[in-house]
Amino acid sequence: MDQLAKTMDQAIKTTTIKTGKYLTFSLDEEEYGICILKVKEIIGMMPITAVPRTPKFVKGVINLRGKVIPVMDLRLKFNMGEIPYTDRTCIIVVEIELETSTVLIGIVVDAVSEVLNIQENEIEETPAFGTALDTAYILGLAKINGGVKILLNIDKVLSTQEIDGIGKVS
Repeated sequence: MDQLAKTMDQAIKTTTIKTGKYLTFSLDEEEYGICILKVKEIIGMMPITAVPRTPKFVKGVINLRGKVIPVMDLRLKFNMGEIPYTDRTCIIVVEIELETSTVLIGIVVDAVSEVLNIQENEIEETPAFGTALDTAYILGLAKINGGVKILLNIDKVLSTQEIDGIGKVS
């Protein structure tokens, strides 16, 4: 009986997490969404201090009102081509949950679009791409106005080792 209750709780929690408001942004002409509860703020591009011996997708750190925050370029993390930053390029500061704590990380995106309220019936499960491709970082696919927005589980975009490495940078 306890197992059934846990399974039901998990299913309700998963549905609740997927349904809600998402900040949408673009990367390489594709639209993505992050649950608005994970977004702490959106800032324009600012000087980024490079940190030696970090992965290529880690651009460095910024000083955000006295707090040092690591910044990664989501284009590079997703193996997309690097492009010069424009006036529309933004840093979205997100809160990533670890097992015992949270960490703030800035992610560079091409442009922020809008906040959408996405309902359960607009979200499709992530299709299987085979065992070679881990899609745990995708919450689902939102069907909006004839297009598809990829809903990211920002807590799973980085592996535990990558988060540990980035955490040491800040």
